[in-house]
Amino acid sequence: MEIQTAKGLRGEIQIPGDKSISHRSVMFGALAKGTTEITHFLQGADCLSTIGCFREMGIEIENTNKKIIVHGKGLHGLSAPSKILDVGNSGTTTRLISGILSGQPFASTLSGDASLNSRPMNRIMEPLQMMGADIQSKFINGCAPLLINANLPVGKKPTLTGIHYHSKVASAQVKSALLLAGLYAEGVTTVTEPNLSRNHTELMLNEFGAQVTTKMNPDGSAVISISPCEELYGHAIVVPGDISSAAYFIAAGLLVPNSELLIQNVGINPTRAGILKVCEAMGANITYLNQRTGNGEPTADLLVKTSSLHGTTIEGALISTLIDEIPMIAVMAAFAEGTTIIKDAAELKVKETDRIWTTTEGLKSLGVDVTPTEDGMIIYGGKPVHGGVINSYLDHRIAMAFAIAGLAAEGTTTILDSQCVDVSYPDFFQTLEKIQG
Repeated sequence: MEIQTAKGLRGEIQIPGDKSISHRSVMFGALAKGTTEITHFLQGADCLSTIGCFREMGIEIENTNKKIIVHGKGLHGLSAPSKILDVGNSGTTTRLISGILSGQPFASTLSGDASLNSRPMNRIMEPLQMMGADIQSKFINGCAPLLINANLPVGKKPTLTGIHYHSKVASAQVKSALLLAGLYAEGVTTVTEPNLSRNHTELMLNEFGAQVTTKMNPDGSAVISISPCEELYGHAIVVPGDISSAAYFIAAGLLVPNSELLIQNVGINPTRAGILKVCEAMGANITYLNQRTGNGEPTADLLVKTSSLHGTTIEGALISTLIDEIPMIAVMAAFAEGTTIIKDAAELKVKETDRIWTTTEGLKSLGVDVTPTEDGMIIYGGKPVHGGVINSYLDHRIAMAFAIAGLAAEGTTTILDSQCVDVSYPDFFQTLEKIQG
């Protein structure tokens, strides 16, 4: 895909449904009694992998594109799959469904593509094993394929026990895997994390009838607990626009001269919307309109105008609220005056790619002065940025971040393997073309 310098961006944008919430709505709907209707579901490859896995376990799921209808069978209604559960490239599917499968009276195997099967899974395997789960790495390398309940006698219910797990990093996927296993455990399951990671699981489980509590400690750490429950119940869900997808158009509106974009129905959950805090710190002109709340999730329309940005430091608790947006933030920093420092973000190394490396490599290809560090990067902004060739390494967030860079850079920017955006934003390039018209 070739991207040319843009002279100005105008228009209104409807962002695809939130990826994290779309995954969870299908999972929890499958475990609930009754019907769950999901509007504005993200029709991306990752979320479709989640649908495929639950269909394999006997859940009827209708997909009309406009609406997803999940015919749930209750907490104990899943059936043994007849083949390997294909999670595609979806780390969220893999980690969250592992918690669910750990409590099922049948064996299952999770496997994905080559990229997914090289990503670390010990972070969920170890605490699940502490709960008594039978979960193993098939090739004993800490990665998928994962064998779950492979040693369980046929028809026997696994015995899980609630634990209090102290997570070293704030990770919504680790937390969610344990909370979902906790639905099937004896006693209370508690996760303490150094700061509150995205809390979509807690909000949505409570909407479905679970008992999840969150306590914030004076030091900023969070204690999240779940008690076993008898049943979950189907629910109507309207998925807000994904702020991780909105981030690209927020950045585009800020960086491209003579731009004004209205980005509608964006989820602004504070555990997720760290990029808005960063934009504010960098001097961005963003106005919040039509703020509202649905299904426990706050949303707003964002009016974004071209702005002169300056560098900032991004660190600490803020990182967990914007980890997926760091490649885009790094691009913004390249066009901002002064130095931007990103640290405490070692989590970037275990995403679809090592995003410290792929982001800094991409920036260097555009002539940006950037230094990678062990847990982030230092970007020396305000210097000319020119077009170049960007290898996406099949990472959707790298492809989209550098497509936006191409709009503001001088000359032509070429994104290799740009089709990888289908993972989270199938219409990304069409939307990009629309606002340049």
